Amino acid sequence: MAAGISVKHGLLSSKTSLYHALHRNIVPHGVCIQRAASSTDFRVNEKFCLDLVRSRDYDGFMSSLLLPEEARRSSLALRAFNVELAQVKDSVSQKTIGLMRMQFWKTAIEEIYRDDPPNQPVSAELWRAVRKHYLTKRWLLRIITEREKDLEDRAYRNLQELEKYSENTQSSLIYLLLECLGVKDVHADHAASHIGKAHGIVTCLRATPHHSSRRKVYLPMDVCMLHGASQEDFIRGSREQNVRDVVYDIASQAHVHLQHARSFSSKIRGAATPAFLQTVVLEDYLQRVRRADFDVFNPSLQKRNPLLPLQLYFRSWKNTY
Repeated sequence: MAAGISVKHGLLSSKTSLYHALHRNIVPHGVCIQRAASSTDFRVNEKFCLDLVRSRDYDGFMSSLLLPEEARRSSLALRAFNVELAQVKDSVSQKTIGLMRMQFWKTAIEEIYRDDPPNQPVSAELWRAVRKHYLTKRWLLRIITEREKDLEDRAYRNLQELEKYSENTQSSLIYLLLECLGVKDVHADHAASHIGKAHGIVTCLRATPHHSSRRKVYLPMDVCMLHGASQEDFIRGSREQNVRDVVYDIASQAHVHLQHARSFSSKIRGAATPAFLQTVVLEDYLQRVRRADFDVFNPSLQKRNPLLPLQLYFRSWKNTY
């Protein structure tokens, strides 16, 4: 993500220049850090975020397009921010470099809230979203902190640990989307919490074949031990019953969270439901993994559902989740 960046001389104070020179290998996507932004810059930044989300979080991209116009651009900025953080773990060879990148984002958030954002595309768009919707700083920092902890690169000890990670990352993102929609409602927050947990669990399952191909397994150890499934079983892509049982238990917990989220639907005003469109994507995966008899390595699960955009549009039109 960021290598060999040159800092433009003469644009920064000596102190700032030194800071960015020391961090020049960690600034995302090779963008020079400056302090000015024209309207042209903002158009470029907007396109950068849109392209990043479309290429790295297609489901989130589709969901964002169905948001009301006043929230759409901010949603893409938030999702681009989430993508930037999510890909740190897989893009660095040393934890120290990952920590430095996380520090870059912590510093960027502080500067955004001081109205002095670095002129890096995602940071600039995030600054615009913060100013427009008065986004809560705590949620942004919580996402960074939790992603930083995840650099430890180990399996979750139990399902509760995975749920906590999901709450602090995915649920926090949904809280911010609700703020973009102007929604402040305790029932919507409860639904967002459960949807975020379901999202994190499903993401963990969906990524299992990719991680296993790199000899990494992050599935909760307590569930694996319960069914006598070892990490080596997942690394070699086993499709035995004990491996399927692990997937069944984890997928079932995601389904439970979706059901809990929907139990609040009668108490939530319609303005909040666009933030919950991700439930369509989660439901789609859970249905497909069930049809595959919980074989997480089934090739059908690696294909994108071509009907998903239509399903998202239909749910958006009905204004339900």
